[in-house]
Amino acid sequence: MRAKDPRVITVASPALSVATEPGIWEKAMFVILPAAAAAVMLTAPAPAEAAMPRPADILAATRRVADWQISHRDNFERMPSATASTGNPRGWQQATFWVALTELADRTRDPRYARTILDLGRNAGWRLGDRPFHADDQLIAQAWLWASRHGAGQEAVKPMIAYFDHVLANRPTNDLRFVPPPAPGDPACTTRWCWCDALFMAPPSLLAVSRATGDKRYAAFAHEEYRATRDYLYDPAEHLFFRDSRFFEPRDAAGRKLFWSRGNGWVMGGLARIIPQLDRTDPMRGYYVGLFREMAARALKLQKPDGYWAPSLLDDGPNTQPESSGTAFFVYALAWGIDTGLLDDATYRPAAIRGWSALQRAVQPDGMLGWVQQVSDRPDSVAQADTQFYGAGAFLLAGSAMYDLSRHKVRR
Repeated sequence: MRAKDPRVITVASPALSVATEPGIWEKAMFVILPAAAAAVMLTAPAPAEAAMPRPADILAATRRVADWQISHRDNFERMPSATASTGNPRGWQQATFWVALTELADRTRDPRYARTILDLGRNAGWRLGDRPFHADDQLIAQAWLWASRHGAGQEAVKPMIAYFDHVLANRPTNDLRFVPPPAPGDPACTTRWCWCDALFMAPPSLLAVSRATGDKRYAAFAHEEYRATRDYLYDPAEHLFFRDSRFFEPRDAAGRKLFWSRGNGWVMGGLARIIPQLDRTDPMRGYYVGLFREMAARALKLQKPDGYWAPSLLDDGPNTQPESSGTAFFVYALAWGIDTGLLDDATYRPAAIRGWSALQRAVQPDGMLGWVQQVSDRPDSVAQADTQFYGAGAFLLAGSAMYDLSRHKVRR
């Protein structure tokens, strides 16, 4: 357990400086909104209560965002934080979208989506990322596993088995303190899951590999590392995760703790992908279900009346900016939880519907998902015209889960 420092550091702004090629510790993008964009953000409030959309309408909206992103996969003009890493299909930014596209492919049976993923994997040689221990480079494994079941066969699995066998044979034992390095690059702690985003990237991949191969070593490793990260970064009083150890003590200008919307969305989205990998008799299943329910209850209270979750979750006043990526992950997790019976329908369904309605307002006329906070590690300013692969991916996950929920009419 971490030692508590009684000192409280008050910060007026959560933004850090931006490097030319940000590492995981520098995922910061400070955007100054022009007055016109700020005015747009305050218009068109959400209806007080919306009905669940029809499954066909949900699917059509989801496909529209997917199709825009696929057609703009090599165009980064609307991604102000784009760097060379943005163009890497095996990196976390794009991998979030490709993994989510597998969910849409399952629901539409559109061969175009399957073909896109298969072509992508073959061109990449079914490799994971180039860093041997970094969680961000392990997310794409979930897309390759899907491809292995849809035409690619074992060739899509072999490289990831070699990758994860190397991890297990050379298991890092460093602590989880997040200390920025003196030179550009990744902090030493990122060989383990020392930032909460990692809980979406790595453990679902390891558990999926374990389930696909029958090799329990991968699952055992994932459970042990997950517990270590939760014990270190989870605030049991707030039922939320700090992004990393740098955020234990800082407060915003109003004295509130800094809990990042997308960071906690990564965690809840990750849980929605972890739990299905576990048999109901698995002794670890209750651990993840309990955490999921705790976080869902807290998220429910933090949703704003307009349906969004604020970039900084405790700063949920009426004038906070829309932010679509964190909101999409929360909608995904809540809709999935309701549909699987882990969350009470009557309690959580209205929140999922409000969140989905908010996401529709973030979709631009051409199908691009806007209001996506750029690559960062904390709450930051957002612009209506900004998008990112991971934002579109979160939208696809939310749409797929909302589609399932809308189709299954029975309230539990």
